[in-house]
Amino acid sequence: MNLRIVATIAGLVWLSTTIAPAQSFVEEALMVSRTQVGGTARIQALGGAQIALGGDLSSAYSNPAGLGMYNRSEISLTPGYATHSILSQYLGNSTTKSATNLMIPHLGVAFHSSQDGRKGIWGGTLALTFHRINNFNDTFSYSGTNPDNSIIDYFIQDANGSTVSQFSPSGFQYNRPTGLAYYNYLIGPQSILVPPGPDDAYFTDVTGIPEQSETVKNTGAQNQWNLAYALNINDKIFVGATLGITKLSFKSEKVYTERFTGAGEPMSRLQLTESLSLDGTGINGTLGVIARPFTPLQLGFSIATPTGMDIDDVYSAHMSTSWNSFEYEPGNILTDEEAFTDNVASNYTLSTPWKTSFGLAYFFEKQGFITADAEWINYSKTRYSGGDDWSIDNDEINGLYKSVINLRFGGEYRLDKFRFRAGYNYMPDPFKTPQNGVNREIISWSGGVGYRVSKFYVDLAVIHGSGDNSYRPYQLGYPLDPLAKQTRKFTTVLVTFGLPFGLN
Repeated sequence: MNLRIVATIAGLVWLSTTIAPAQSFVEEALMVSRTQVGGTARIQALGGAQIALGGDLSSAYSNPAGLGMYNRSEISLTPGYATHSILSQYLGNSTTKSATNLMIPHLGVAFHSSQDGRKGIWGGTLALTFHRINNFNDTFSYSGTNPDNSIIDYFIQDANGSTVSQFSPSGFQYNRPTGLAYYNYLIGPQSILVPPGPDDAYFTDVTGIPEQSETVKNTGAQNQWNLAYALNINDKIFVGATLGITKLSFKSEKVYTERFTGAGEPMSRLQLTESLSLDGTGINGTLGVIARPFTPLQLGFSIATPTGMDIDDVYSAHMSTSWNSFEYEPGNILTDEEAFTDNVASNYTLSTPWKTSFGLAYFFEKQGFITADAEWINYSKTRYSGGDDWSIDNDEINGLYKSVINLRFGGEYRLDKFRFRAGYNYMPDPFKTPQNGVNREIISWSGGVGYRVSKFYVDLAVIHGSGDNSYRPYQLGYPLDPLAKQTRKFTTVLVTFGLPFGLN
């Protein structure tokens, strides 16, 4: 059975500096497409601006032409430490959840080969690098008392219109949370009432005011291996190409709880646990060029093809309820009930949009430089294919998202062997219309220092950013939908260790 059948409770979940799915393919499309620049501490300290710079292993991912500026071979490693906090405001309550994780977001090696200058070729560089372009490790929680509705109201709304055959093993609700609600006796057909009602309309015996809470824990990453090659032509034009292999690994576990404490309540607690894992592999290509029209100025351009990603996912859910010895039907006394879905697996293809980047860098002789990038990407062009008819999802993606221009700025000041850097990164809201009144732009500031000599170098970067989001545990239709508004702050510390080798 395809996961499209179990995609029911929609929300928007923060994952690192991106958006991830609650079981919505539309949200998953944005999660995979809205990536970060990744790379060494030097580039991260510059706000990610690198399209016109070159001479850094980060170029293999962003603009392979930059590898053509190497005059020696090099190997580098970048370990990192990330921390984040998410403040969730829900029904008048505020909850903050924080987490940290260690990572290796970059490693790479470049092999430089000098040429004699005949035919204008001064040299070539082959590089193999690893970049982390999304970090999915984070956790958030929210809680509050909802006087207006319960998730049970959603289950009733979702079940209405079909008879109980929808809950049979061959029915479309069997592996959905609504099916779990049916087998936990949270909902039932009105045909069992006295006098009997219709057999395609549903009721519940639970009518109290719930105390609602949920914890969402996400883990995983989106990484890319890059095989790149670049040429130096007369030390004026640099051209390069990259073959990228992308790996997606994402796991999410959501634990949603409602508690009923009023006198005479038939039930005291319900708990829904949902698990989702995504495992994908994709391929893409990048072409780039850097031109040096005159010595202080460099201009860069790169274009990255869509990533065609084959994704396997597995969804499962479990619901348990605690009843107060409630007689649901004559002779059927409810105490502790539970039900499970199957492990529902599916496979499909996701294609991300084209990405076009422009950059410039201006050098102040040997004292430093300033640089800026503009990256254009149209999120509405993300597409699903394979197996089922994806026209509804693709149409929704096209109607919901828009094209944006991500901006990155950075500068470096050089003092003998030391480097001092600062940067700014701006990612606009990818939605055509702000969702739930929330602007989902992401802004980050960065800074760093470096020390370079002929035999080694070390760079340090600190990146701090923030962004807003919203999350809905279930949807009944505006204005009944409960909403958690979120503010996320993140800080990442990176250190790059590099060893040049070979002849100058």
